Amino acid sequence: MKILVTGVAGFIGMHVSMRLQQEGHTVI
Repeated sequence: MKILVTGVAGFIGMHVSMRLQQEGHTVI
């Protein structure tokens, strides 16, 4: 699934995007 995450430069956004990528999602 492609997921758009805003604010990935911040602490929470960075960890959310890394977790989604580990689960096989494409983070945009």
